[in-house]
Amino acid sequence: MTSMADVERQFIGGVDTHMDNHVAVVIDELGRVQGTESFPTTSAGYRKLLAWMRHFGPVVKVGVEGTGSYGAGLTDYLTGQNVDVVEVNRPNRQFRRLRGKSDPTDAEAAARAVLSGEASSTPKAKTGAIGAIRALRVARRGAVKASTQASNQLRDLILTAPEALRARMDALPKSDRIEVAARFRPGAIGNPIEDMKAAMRAVACRHQELAAEIAELDRRLAVLVEQAAPEGLLEKTGVATQVASVLLVTAGDNPERLVSEASFAALCGASPVDASSGKQIRHRVNQGGDRQAKPPSGASPSPACGSTREPSAMWNVDGPKARPTRRSSAA
Repeated sequence: MTSMADVERQFIGGVDTHMDNHVAVVIDELGRVQGTESFPTTSAGYRKLLAWMRHFGPVVKVGVEGTGSYGAGLTDYLTGQNVDVVEVNRPNRQFRRLRGKSDPTDAEAAARAVLSGEASSTPKAKTGAIGAIRALRVARRGAVKASTQASNQLRDLILTAPEALRARMDALPKSDRIEVAARFRPGAIGNPIEDMKAAMRAVACRHQELAAEIAELDRRLAVLVEQAAPEGLLEKTGVATQVASVLLVTAGDNPERLVSEASFAALCGASPVDASSGKQIRHRVNQGGDRQAKPPSGASPSPACGSTREPSAMWNVDGPKARPTRRSSAA
């Protein structure tokens, strides 16, 4: 008969991640803290962290805070070493009020969240094509924002330009203003009109450069999305490169971590959340999840998508019900 002493103890790690160092805690299967240590955020530091955890015994799981930010490098290393990594959210405010706030406390909370089962999510992988798509989307989002700012700046410059220049630019279609402003050849410094031309030219040239940058990023995105998208995704109504890239980034390079369509809907913030109380049974819209993936995944397509389905068919409900009008007190 096997005694309790013969059963090999197992351990769980927790890591509170930061920019320059990570604080790690190891607990056993009973929740007893075995040790606390800090390690630098380098390749050597990652190796020392894992070796330190394993010297207590077999490490079955490691809970890591910030797997998509400060903990991304550690998560990739631990995954490469066949360690089961669990994504852990920061401790709730009630826990922090009771236990205080410190790096060892947060690391211990991460380990206990894994032990209790409160944290069970597999981190999103970013090592394949989806990681490249995510990086390109970050660059494109910044370029689009800067392009919009440049367009607005040119509009404002035209509104405040001297009358002769403003009348000339106002007469042009909006799409031609950037081309005309980019071809300006400003004259002597100190002339209000010539200085305004210099400002307009700088903004217009910036807009053109950003437009070329966005076009190049879109070209690369189209190739990667075509390679990574599952069969039939790009053939769906309203799904092209941008929408598909959002959904692919949300799913990650390891979509097998999503066990059902319901889990993907929750990840996108498109799932119903129970908000019942007493005799009232109702649901509300999920306010969490990836906000960028919420519009393409959750609600019905806009009329521009060309969908012919009725709203009731898309939402699986009986359709909108008319509210009874409230009678006025004079009736």
